[in-house]
Amino acid sequence: MLLHSVNLWNLAFYALMVFMATLGLWDVFFGFEENKCSMSYMFEYPEYQKIELPKKLAKRYPAYELYLYGEGSYAEEHKVLPLTGIPVLFLPGNAGSYKQVRSIGSIALRKAEDIDFKYHFDFFSVNFNEELVALYGGSLQKQTKFVHECIKTILKLYKGQEFAPKSVAIVGHSMGGLVARALLTLKNFKQDLINLLVTQATPHVAPVMPLDRFITDFYMTVNNYWILNARQINLTTLSVAGGFRDYQVRSGLTFLPKLSHHTSALSVVSSAVPKTWVSTDHLSIVWCKQLQLTTVRAFFDLIDADTKQITQNPKKKLSVLNHHFIRHPAKHFEENPSIISDLTGTSMWVPVKVSKWTYVAYNESDKIYFTFPLANHRKIYTHVYCQSTMLDTNSWIFGCINSTSMCRQGVDLSWKAELLPTIKSLTLRLQDYPSLSHLVVYVPSIHGSKFVVDCEFFKKETRSIQLPVTHLFSFGLSSRKVILNTSGLFYNIELLNFGQIYQAFKINVVSKCSGVKEEITSIYKLHIPWSYEDSLTIAQVPSSTEISVKLHIAQPDNDSHVALLKMYTSSDCQYEVTVKTSFSQILGQVVRFHGGALPAYVISSILLAYGGQLYSLFSTGHCLEYATMLDKEAKPYKVDPFVIMVKFLLGYKWFKELWDMLLLPELDAIILTSQSMCFPLVSLILFLFGTCTAYWGGLLSSTSVKLLSSLWLALKRPSELPKDIKIISPDLPILTIIFILISWTTCGAFAILLTYLYYVFKIVHLQASLTTFKNSQTVNPKHSRRSEKKSNHHKDSAVHHLRLSSSDAEDSLRMHSTLINLLTWIVLLSMPSLIYWLKNLRYYFKLNPDPCKPLAFILIPTMAILGNTYTTSIKSSKLLKTTSQFPLPLAVGVIAFGSSHLYRVPCFVFIPLLLHALCNFM
Repeated sequence: MLLHSVNLWNLAFYALMVFMATLGLWDVFFGFEENKCSMSYMFEYPEYQKIELPKKLAKRYPAYELYLYGEGSYAEEHKVLPLTGIPVLFLPGNAGSYKQVRSIGSIALRKAEDIDFKYHFDFFSVNFNEELVALYGGSLQKQTKFVHECIKTILKLYKGQEFAPKSVAIVGHSMGGLVARALLTLKNFKQDLINLLVTQATPHVAPVMPLDRFITDFYMTVNNYWILNARQINLTTLSVAGGFRDYQVRSGLTFLPKLSHHTSALSVVSSAVPKTWVSTDHLSIVWCKQLQLTTVRAFFDLIDADTKQITQNPKKKLSVLNHHFIRHPAKHFEENPSIISDLTGTSMWVPVKVSKWTYVAYNESDKIYFTFPLANHRKIYTHVYCQSTMLDTNSWIFGCINSTSMCRQGVDLSWKAELLPTIKSLTLRLQDYPSLSHLVVYVPSIHGSKFVVDCEFFKKETRSIQLPVTHLFSFGLSSRKVILNTSGLFYNIELLNFGQIYQAFKINVVSKCSGVKEEITSIYKLHIPWSYEDSLTIAQVPSSTEISVKLHIAQPDNDSHVALLKMYTSSDCQYEVTVKTSFSQILGQVVRFHGGALPAYVISSILLAYGGQLYSLFSTGHCLEYATMLDKEAKPYKVDPFVIMVKFLLGYKWFKELWDMLLLPELDAIILTSQSMCFPLVSLILFLFGTCTAYWGGLLSSTSVKLLSSLWLALKRPSELPKDIKIISPDLPILTIIFILISWTTCGAFAILLTYLYYVFKIVHLQASLTTFKNSQTVNPKHSRRSEKKSNHHKDSAVHHLRLSSSDAEDSLRMHSTLINLLTWIVLLSMPSLIYWLKNLRYYFKLNPDPCKPLAFILIPTMAILGNTYTTSIKSSKLLKTTSQFPLPLAVGVIAFGSSHLYRVPCFVFIPLLLHALCNFM
C-alpha cells in the first residue's frame, strides 16, 4: 500500500539515500585497517581473589564487588593479606567485566618477575555487574561512590607495611575512566588518593548517545568541575583513544579539554603511540599487547626508588608519559639524562666530508666514530637528517664542540631522535646548534647482525613540498599530484587547506625503484600537529600504497600549523603522491560524528507527515497516505532555516538575554559548534537520511501490521468492524491504571512497552476487521452496499453513537500507521533503561532513578485512548485544526533541542499525541 502511494522518482530518491547511508555506515564499521594488535596471553591460570568489603558497604551496594588479580605463586602468596606492592585499580566500562584487568595485570606480573620483584604492582578490579552505564546514567553516581569506598578499602590492605601506599593509580576503560574523573566531584573525596589516571577509549567530552538526562547531567557536573577547578587539580591524566577501529567511541570524544593553565593532561590516539602504532577497537584496547606493554613500561618508570611507590612529582609523571606515549627517542627513560657523553676508548675516527652518506655495518669488530664537519655544510644547507636501522637503546649520534679529528666529549643528540617501526631518525636544524663543530655518528662493534646508517644534509625548501588537497565537492573526480624526483631520504608533504573533520581523502603513493636487489621499506607518517592522532603506514617498495586521510579533531581557529605527510623514503626510488577526495569517507565522517542525531531527524520527518495527515483530515475529511504526506510535508526548508536563524540571533547579547530569561536550553547547533563538529550542509544530509529512514520505517510498520492481521485471521474467527465507536471502553480505565501502577512500581519503559503492544494489538485487530469486511464485500457486494448505507444512515453527531464505515476504517488505519511509526521510535529511545532494569532485576524490583516514569504517566493514557480513536470521531472536533498546526513547530524543536539530547525528543512527541487524544472529547 505504501509503495503504490510513492511515485518512481521518489522511490529512486529513497533508494539513493539508502545507498549513500550504506556507504557511510560501511566506512565507519569496515573502512579501517585490519586488527594488528597481538593478543596478550596469561602464562599461568588467572585468579580473581574477592576482597571482603565492610558489611554496611556490601549491603549498600549488593551488585558491586572488588577483586585482586593474580596468577600462579603470586596469587597463592597474596591470598594472605596484607599486601606489599603498588596498588592499581581497574575500572571496567559499559557492560565491561572486572576480568578485563587480566591483560595488563599479567604483563605487569611478568615485568616484575624479570626484575626479581624489586618492584611489583597489585592490580585490583571492580565488578560493576556489567551495567549498561553508557545507555542508562542513573547508576553512574552510585558507581563513583562505590569506587571511593574501594580506594579506601584497598589502602587499608597495606597498613603496617614499610612502604605503604597513600594513593592508588587508576586505569579506566570506557565509562570507567569517566567514573574515575567523577571521583574528584565527591564532597568528601581527597584528591591525593589518586596519583595517576590512565583512561582507555573513554568519551570525556560528551556521551556517545545521550539517552537520558542522568548521563548528560553527570557529564556536565564532571566536566564543569574539571574546567572550573583546573588550577587546583594536579592529577596527571592520560587519555588513550582507539582510532578509527573504535566505532563505538569516536576518538574525538576522548580528548581531554586543553586548558592553558592545566598542563597535567595528555590525550593521544593509539595509532600515534610509539611501539604500538596500531588502531584498536573498543574492546581490544584493553588486551592489545603492544599498548599494554607500553602502559606497563610507563608504570615501572614512574616508580620512585625511595618510596617504592609511584612518584608524586608531576613533572616526572608527564616526562615519563611523554617518553612512552608521545615521542620515544629509542632510549630507556632517564629522569635526568646526561647530555654530555664521553667518547673515548680504542675506536676508529673516520671523517666524512660528503653531504650524503650511507654505511652498511655487518660483523664489525671495531667501534667506529664517523665525524661530519659542519662549518662548510652550514653555508649551503639548513638541516641534517640521519637514520639508523639498528633499534637498540644505546646513544648513537653526538655533537662536538671545537673538534678537529677526535672528540673526547660530545652532546648526546640521541635524546632528540624519534623511534619509528623500522628506523630511528633525527632531523636537526643547523641554525639551532651554532656551537657544534662536528656531528658524530657512532657505529658499535657487532657480530652476526646487519644494519644501515644514513645521513644527508639538505635545504628545507627542497624537502618541504606543498600539496593543496582537492575540494570537498570534487567527489573524487579530480586529483592533485606531486612527483619526488630527488634522491632524498626524507620529505615533508604539506597538505594545504586540510583541517576540518568533514574532509576525507585517499592519498596514493606509488614508488618506482631502479637497480634495487634487496627489500626496501618506506614509512609514510600522517602527522597532525594540533593533536596526537598520527598514523603510520609501512610499505615495501616498489609498490602502490593507499592511505586514508581524515581527522578526529578539527584544527583550532588559532592554530596555523599544516598537516603533514612525512615520508621516510629510499634514495634509490622515485615517488609519486596523488591526493583526491573520498566521497565514501566523507559520508563515513557524517555518520561517525552525527549518526547519533539521526533518530531526531527521523522523528522530525514523521511529525511533519503526521501534521499533514491531521490537516488533510480537517480540510477534506479524509486522511491521506503516510508516504504521500511524507513526500509533501517533510521538507528541510520547514525546519533548518528557523534553527539557523535562532543560532544567528543568539550571537546578539539582547537575544541571548531574552533566551535565558525564558529558561530555554542551549541550542544543540551551538554545542556542535563548540565541539568543532559543524559540517557544511550536514543538517540537510541528516534530514534527507531521516526522511528516507522514516519512509522505509513506515513501510515496515504497515507491512508488519498486515502480516500480523493475516496471522490473527488464520488463528481466530474473522471479526467485524465495530458497530459503535466507544472512546472509553469498559476495560480501558482498568488497563490504564494497571499500566500506570506497573510504571510506578517497576520501570516506566516497561509500562510504555506494554501500552505500545496493546496499541499495536488494537490496530492489528482493526486491520483484520477491515480485511474481513472487504472479503465479504467481494463475496456479496449487494449486502455490503446495504450495510454501508445503513452504516452511514446511523451516523450521529454524538461520538459514542458513531458507526464505522470501511472508508473511515481505511482513514483510521492510515493515521494509526503513522502513529505506530512514531511510537516505535519513542519506545526504542526508552529501551535502554528497560534493558538495564531487566539486567538488574535480581537486585532490585524498582528502577530508581527512572528517566521514563514522567513520560509514562502521560503517554500511557494517551496511547490507550488513541488505540480506540477513529478518524470519524475526531474530524468534526474543534481542536483538530489547532492539533494539526502543532507538529511543525515541534518538528523544529526536535532538531533544535533533541539532536544532541535524544532524551528530550519524546517530550516534543507526546504533545501532538495528547492533543490528538483530546480531539475525541472537544
